[in-house]
Order: sequence, then C-alpha cells, then structure tokens
Amino acid sequence: MRKLLKHVAVALIRELIRHCRWRKIDWRKLFFAGAVMSIAGVVLPTLLFTYRRSIWFLPSLVNDSSHQSLNGSVHLSNNLTETRSERFQLVPTAPFVSFNSSTEAKGRHRVSRRRRKRRRRSKIDDGPQVIPPPPRRTVSPRLQRYLRSLSPDESLLYAKMEIEHAPAVDNDDDSYLYAPIFRNVSIFERSYELMEMILKVYIYPDGEKPIFHEPHLLGIYASEGWFMKLLEADREFVTQDPVKAHLFYLPYSSRQLELALYVPNSHNLRPLSIFIRDYVSMIAAKYPFWNRTHGSDHFLVACHDWGPYTTSAHRELRNNTIKAVCNADLSENFIAGKDVSLPETAIRNPGRPLRYIGRGNRVSQRPILAFFAGNMHGRVRPKLLKYWHNKEEDMKIYGPLPIRVSRNMTYIQHMKSSKYCICPMGYEVNSPRIVEAIYYECVPVIIADNFVLPFNEVLDWNAFSVIVAEKDIPKLKEILLAIPLRRYLKMQINVKMVQKHFLWNPRPMRYDLFHMILHAIWFNRLNQIQISQD
Repeated sequence: MRKLLKHVAVALIRELIRHCRWRKIDWRKLFFAGAVMSIAGVVLPTLLFTYRRSIWFLPSLVNDSSHQSLNGSVHLSNNLTETRSERFQLVPTAPFVSFNSSTEAKGRHRVSRRRRKRRRRSKIDDGPQVIPPPPRRTVSPRLQRYLRSLSPDESLLYAKMEIEHAPAVDNDDDSYLYAPIFRNVSIFERSYELMEMILKVYIYPDGEKPIFHEPHLLGIYASEGWFMKLLEADREFVTQDPVKAHLFYLPYSSRQLELALYVPNSHNLRPLSIFIRDYVSMIAAKYPFWNRTHGSDHFLVACHDWGPYTTSAHRELRNNTIKAVCNADLSENFIAGKDVSLPETAIRNPGRPLRYIGRGNRVSQRPILAFFAGNMHGRVRPKLLKYWHNKEEDMKIYGPLPIRVSRNMTYIQHMKSSKYCICPMGYEVNSPRIVEAIYYECVPVIIADNFVLPFNEVLDWNAFSVIVAEKDIPKLKEILLAIPLRRYLKMQINVKMVQKHFLWNPRPMRYDLFHMILHAIWFNRLNQIQISQD
C-alpha cells in the first residue's frame, strides 16, 4: 500500500512539473495543490490500514500488558490473552510505537532513580525515630492560684521542699522515663514537673551582635548556640517581666566572643574576660537583680574550651553565677553542684540537627571490641596510641582515620560496628565522641580525670558507660574483657534509652537536650537554697 502511494505521489509531481514547464506559475494554485496532497497523505493511510484509528489513543495498552524497552518500543507481554488481542484488533507483527516514549522512559528512569536515592539517604541520614513524650500533667486551678500568689523566692522554696519529699514513682516498662539510667527517677520526674509549673527565665536584651543574641549552630561548639536559639524562641519558660523571673540568662556566645576578639596565635585571653567583665558591670549598674543575689540566680551557657576563662576577670561572675560549660573540669574552677556540665555535640547540618545520627547495628553485628580515631592532642591520646595502635586485631585505635581504612569502613561505620567507643579527652576534658557514641548505640569508654559528666546530678553514667582512669590505659583491653556479657547487654540497652535525652530537636520536646540543660540549671539553682529548720 505504501509503495502504491509513493508511485501516485511521484506521478502527480511529474505531471505538475510538465504542465508548469515554460509557463508562468500560479503560486496560489500550487500552494492549494500542495495542501490537498498533504491532507491526503495523512487521511488516506488512516482509512486504508487494517486496524482501527483508536489504537493511537490506547494508553491502557502500555499499563496493562507491555514492558517498555530502552528505545521506547512497547512489546506485548506473553500474558496478553487472545481475547484482548481480538478486542484491540492488533496485527501481531506491528507493535505500537509512541514518538515521545523514549523521552518519557528516560525521564521516568531518572525520577525513579532519584526517588530510590532519596529513600536510601533518608534511611541513613534522617536520624533516629524520635518517640514523642507524654503530655504535661494537668495542674489543678487551686494549685495554679497558689503558685501565682508566691514570690519567686517563695516558689523556689516550695519546689525545694516538694522535691525532697517526692513520692516514689511506679516506673513500669511503658514509662517514657527509663529508671535504670537515672540516679533517682522519682526525684527527677518531680523536679521536672515543678520546673514546668514554676520556672520563669528573663533574658537580658542588652548586648550587640554577633557576640550577643546570635547563636553559633554549627560544629563541636554548637550546644551553646542551640540552647540560645531555642530559649530565645521559647514562650513557656521565658518571661518579659524580670520581677517574676527565677533565673536570669546572660545571652552571649563564647564561640562568637573568640571569633570577634581573639587575636590568632596571641595566646592572650585577657581581652575576652575583660569584655565580659564590663558587660556584667553594666548589667549590675542598669538592673537591680544582679546585686540582689550577687549573681547567684544568673547563668551563662558556654561550650567553647575557653568558656570558664571568660569569667575570670569578674569575681562574682566566676564564683556565684551558674556556669553551664562543656569544659567541666574540677581542676579549673568548675564547682560541682552549682555549675552544669554541658554535653558537647557536633552539629553537621544546622537545618537538620538530627541528620547523620542514630540507627546503630545490633550487638551481633559489632565485631570490633573498641574503636578510636582522632587527632593527637592533649595528654591522653598519644598515650592511648602508644599502647594500643596496631597491637590487637579487635582494638581499632588510630590517629586520624587512614584513607585506606576509611575507603572500606567510614568513621561512623566503625562506631556502629564497635561494642565500645573510646572517648579520651583532648585539650580539655570533654569530647563530642561521648554523645556520638550514644547516637550510634556504642557504649562510651570515657578517659578524662577530673571530668564531671553531663547531667551527672540526675543521670547514672555507670549504667551506660565505662569510666577508665588515665593511669589504667595500659590495662584498657583487660578492663573491657572483664565486663560480663550480661552487663554489657544492659549497658547497650541503656545507651539506646538515654539517647532521647541528648537530641537537639528543632522543635523542643519534653526531656530532650534543651529541656535537660534547662532542668540541670534549675536543679542546681535549687541546690543553693537553704531550708531553715523553722
């Protein structure tokens, strides 16, 4: 049929050329004839083909009975029944071809690949599944009226007495708070409830950016920035009336202070401490609240190693103020029971702080006994490397993780595949590896003398970690192998259960890291209150 049409078209063109030769051409008639021929070339095949025109408009054929090849052709599947073939009146040797099917196929393949990659990344990177905590316990209107009638000092005294007489909590398996990881879960739960009912914090508006009111949210010093960000956005604990406040927040960032004032390689921290001294002196002169308690109801949050040193130029700031610091070293003016040990968390993505954490391997998939990799600074790490680098097959102790090793197993995969993660101090006592080990469900082994562990007032670190003295580094493997399997399994479960208390949720939840820091400050403020015998 196609050959016949071709011959007819050639004959018409020859006849047209014969009549037009040596004559004046009427272009209007020529265009008209060309249009008629084009229409005929489209219409005639559709009338003369042996199958229906509707076959061109059957997308269901692709969905029901075909598979798409790379060149866009659609082939009938072997399962297409004879009845369906008769229904569509198909010629078996003439497959249906769509002119844009190749482009569509490539587009669909690209979309499906992107979706698979996103799903794969979400399983790895989105972090642990955060279980929402139970709602706050309702407070009777009578108790609310009574608490509102109290002054800030009287309400703190009331909370102190309530905590000392806290009733025992029936902590069953369904409880959100897991009793084995706490020193006394009854006291913690009662103290936390009273904090939610009573505590009000006033944030001083004074101070210019970037040192004040500008949180640093990235890297190993991010804890101070995330606390500042979440507290300044809070509407539950923050008050605009300083008369009603129980605590006063000095909203400066020790990391931003270093970036703004420290001269590199000068080794002179004096300008930083003088700057903070002048700020506190201005606060004391402008407001009556500092002089009322000599700063004992004020607090600061600083995660930089130099955080404690920034308070050294002001005596009351150094001795009276509650310092929530990462460098919680008893040998460097950290006062246990008053000051707060702040967890050091390494945030890689400020937009999604829970990304890249969590989902550790089960115990049977942890063949490595102990793992450490990191820079060689401080007094402990070189000693650790001296005794255990390349000494035992199941003791993976490195300096910076070698490239040849990381090609086969990344740093995170090492932590997920290890029973114990070694967390030695660096220049200062704290280390982000402690929280990283908790994130990847690896039991942390902490080597740092004089270190007050985070939330030590309420958490029992012996339940989910191993604390090794610096002098016992040569006996490290012996200490770890002496831990019975049953105890290790309990510690590993406890690591999973304590994980939710070390998470930076973009929207804070009860008992998460933001609330644990705030509670530690509240709890230590109550410790300073003396109850008279009368």
